[in-house]
Amino acid sequence: MKAAPAGLRMVRVTAGFMAGLAVTLLGLIVVTFLIGRVVPIDPALVVAGDRASPEAYAAARTALGLDLPLHEQLAVYVWNVLNGDLGRSTMTGLTVAEDVARVFPATIELAVAGTLIGVGLGVPLGVLAAARAGRLADHAVRAVALVGYSVPVFWLGLVGLLVFYARLGWVAGPGRLDVAWAYTIPEVTGFVLIDTALAGEPEAMVDALRHLILPASILGYFSMAYVARMTRSLMIGELSQDYVVAARAKGVPEVRILWGHAFRNVAVPLVTVIALTFAHLLEGAVLTETVFAWPGIGLYITQALFAADMNAVLGGTLAVGLGFVLINRTADLIHRRLDARMRQEVRA
Repeated sequence: MKAAPAGLRMVRVTAGFMAGLAVTLLGLIVVTFLIGRVVPIDPALVVAGDRASPEAYAAARTALGLDLPLHEQLAVYVWNVLNGDLGRSTMTGLTVAEDVARVFPATIELAVAGTLIGVGLGVPLGVLAAARAGRLADHAVRAVALVGYSVPVFWLGLVGLLVFYARLGWVAGPGRLDVAWAYTIPEVTGFVLIDTALAGEPEAMVDALRHLILPASILGYFSMAYVARMTRSLMIGELSQDYVVAARAKGVPEVRILWGHAFRNVAVPLVTVIALTFAHLLEGAVLTETVFAWPGIGLYITQALFAADMNAVLGGTLAVGLGFVLINRTADLIHRRLDARMRQEVRA
């Protein structure tokens, strides 16, 4: 049986990817809608007010479409979301889509910084633990990773603020910029480091870095714990392979065996691990953003929840879920492509 041409295989893979993505996103939209109907918050009461007359309350329900049957409400919700309409926030007075576009870059910036710290520390520590499996270095890395999994993020954030900001003064406090810069730097991209660079304000960029380093390190610690554990597990499995034993018997330096041979083979699955780490930081930044008053999607959802603004809560949740799904599916596609390429290289 002849193999399908490369172009046809690519079309099939892409079609499968898009179909799976569409089904997943549709499921996410439906789940988000159902959450909005289960939460004990009446959107009509929020819009009309606690002292609204029965007529005003009924008019608010009609305007929001809450008087329709549930399946019709779902159809309207799905249609609106697919057209980019997430409703209007009663908290800000803007559309939820505008709010999400305004606050999401702050979360992405924080998650990217946390991922870079986590990967930069987690990968070498994981390789070290695997190379010294069962020894002191391995136990130390595993202990550090265990603490990263066990300590609540809000507690670690508060302790970090107390020690490094209030006592030592090494970092800046909550927020993204000091008040002196907050209203003078124009928002071009929404990423404060980029915007301060575009504005030609090196002092503002340093101030932004001083605000970013502590919350990013908190998230990076949890990211490091996961990346180190997965790297260690993958490397231990790879170091037990026959080619590693043969390389050691030939006198190949251990550093070359670790990084030139074993790590190269675990790099492909690590792509998925790193992508999932970044996705988890996107959705897991809620508590960190709340502790550090970081104006991202997590703080936005928290404030909207306290304000009983369900459009903002559901829109923000949907945006985070969409980002998670896209990153997850893209990482899976990249993993397949890289894995197939490596198999072809082995055959060659």
